[in-house]
Amino acid sequence: MDNLILHEDPRSGNCYKIRLTAALLGLPIERRAYDILQGETRTPEFLANVNPNGRIPVLQIGKRFLPESNAACWYLATDSALIPTDRFEQANVLRWMFFEQYSHEPNIATLRFWLHFVGEANLSRQQQSQVMAKRIAGEDALALMDAHLAGREWFVGDAPTLADIALYAYTHVAEAGGFRLADRAHVMAWLARIAALPGYVTME
Repeated sequence: MDNLILHEDPRSGNCYKIRLTAALLGLPIERRAYDILQGETRTPEFLANVNPNGRIPVLQIGKRFLPESNAACWYLATDSALIPTDRFEQANVLRWMFFEQYSHEPNIATLRFWLHFVGEANLSRQQQSQVMAKRIAGEDALALMDAHLAGREWFVGDAPTLADIALYAYTHVAEAGGFRLADRAHVMAWLARIAALPGYVTME
């Protein structure tokens, strides 16, 4: 495999997904840090050389650049045990990865960013008006996850997959956005199983 470089903000769960995937697979990955709060992904150099969309993470594979966290995780995990061989289960992994990006991350991750890093007092009126809706949607996502994990250890099949990694990244820090994980017993047990996996690395 070509040399791997992760362009990241270490505080980002989307960036952490890629680092955790690489760690669980034993893949060495170089890290280059940017501070999104300081606009470091919006510089002319970054836009021209890393991602014209001005966002991270970006996984650099040799001289090629792959934005979008779940796409980067899929690239790393191809032909590994993190992607099932069964065709339906592969699609089921993608189902949960899409759920994470559309129903989970926009609510749980956004509230973590707004409340923990920006600060509630610094939110715009528009952002403040969205807090309650995002909290309700985030609680709905956690409730669905908790119900799915009742009686099972992993989201797909009988072993950890990319579905678990994608959902773990922002779930395990959800309390920074005001969500009570202690109310979700099955989610809490699943978080502990992820943290016990060989090769596991913590988020910074």
